[in-house]
Amino acid sequence: MARWDKIISRGNVDDRRSALPVFGGLGIGGVAILLVFNLPTGGNPEDILSQIPVTIDSTENTEQFTSTDEYEVFASAVLGSNNELWQKVFNDKNKKYIEPTLVLFRVSTSSSCGLATSQVGPHYCPLDNTIYLDETFFDELTERFGARGGDVAEAYVIAHEVGHHVQNLLGLIDSNTIETELQADCFAGLWANSIKDDDVFEQNEIIEAIDAAAAVGDDRIQEKVTGQVNPETWTHGSSQQRTSTFNSGYNGDTNNCGL
Repeated sequence: MARWDKIISRGNVDDRRSALPVFGGLGIGGVAILLVFNLPTGGNPEDILSQIPVTIDSTENTEQFTSTDEYEVFASAVLGSNNELWQKVFNDKNKKYIEPTLVLFRVSTSSSCGLATSQVGPHYCPLDNTIYLDETFFDELTERFGARGGDVAEAYVIAHEVGHHVQNLLGLIDSNTIETELQADCFAGLWANSIKDDDVFEQNEIIEAIDAAAAVGDDRIQEKVTGQVNPETWTHGSSQQRTSTFNSGYNGDTNNCGL
């Protein structure tokens, strides 16, 4: 378990997990299932894990989230440390950094980009500068796709989505979704590098983030879901590409990430 208490900064977290879910085209039922495998090129680049099928139980009790809990504190610390990094980068570029909001929800909630749902996975909406996250998605990642999981892996995902926010502010979101996603992985690596000397991570704990990057590679997901790998339909890059670009950022040179 990383020492998130070492991080003083806090980001803006909007915890909606105790709110009733918002339903759109899914309908209202005990269980809603949507399978999303391959977004076409030019699809939504803010969708980090859209290719993974997720089962959503809308009957789950969320009353336990009516007050601040450990997960909200964790998410706020991760977001705050990302903000510290990017504030410095933007200052060096004489640009203004706008801090994003992180919404925690269960099943579904509203956003300026439409209905935010668990099956889309953690994602960023550029219309409201907000990241949307249902943390139960990480259960799918470990149980179905073999990721080792852990808090550092989840922090990597938040940092990846902050990376999309940075791309949006700097006008770096490209029509090539793979390049956009890999750059966000590189940005996540920069974030990890920015706190690695603050005694936040235990020894070798960063492997959790690297393992998560590998687990969400297009080739890994396609092989597990369909038994076949089709590079022509990739939207996020292979496991090797994702881990390599994360490590490039983790080396700490912003030039490695196209900045």
